[in-house]
Amino acid sequence: MTHSVARDDASLSLISRTDRSGYVIGALRGELGIASAPALREQLLSLLRAASHLIIDLSAVERAEASGLAVLVGSGHRARALGGSLRLAAPSPEVARVLSVTGLNQHLDIYPTVRAAIISQARLPEAIFPSAIVPSRGRIDGVIAAAAAQSTMPVIDLADGPCAGSADRALADQ
Repeated sequence: MTHSVARDDASLSLISRTDRSGYVIGALRGELGIASAPALREQLLSLLRAASHLIIDLSAVERAEASGLAVLVGSGHRARALGGSLRLAAPSPEVARVLSVTGLNQHLDIYPTVRAAIISQARLPEAIFPSAIVPSRGRIDGVIAAAAAQSTMPVIDLADGPCAGSADRALADQ
């Protein structure tokens, strides 16, 4: 079954099928953005009404914007409310980068492949792909290095700054 989820330019398409294990697998292709978000939301909700366990293959998604990611987050909440699940699988390098940068990879169930999502392997580490090894093209499958989970953000100690203890003082004043 193929669904076009964009109204004007068909910038995103969704092809869905049911796996032998009972999961509905939806393969997205194109751009996950503001133009396609409303129609995608409706299509995913429709799929959730039919089966509460969805796997979304992101390997052919070229770009992901906030509105498209919000649809995935909302659909995940809806799936859980129905007693089901939403699993994201095989994110393209660009989508993996956006999921890591936004921190959504810590709140969504993301798997390196569709097969891994079906057999419930452990989620990907915090950083889906280390920036140094993400190729500019193609699909990434396989094991992700454990080093990807290490943060490269600097640690800032606020205890020594000009506002140190201000929260404690404000609480004591109440």
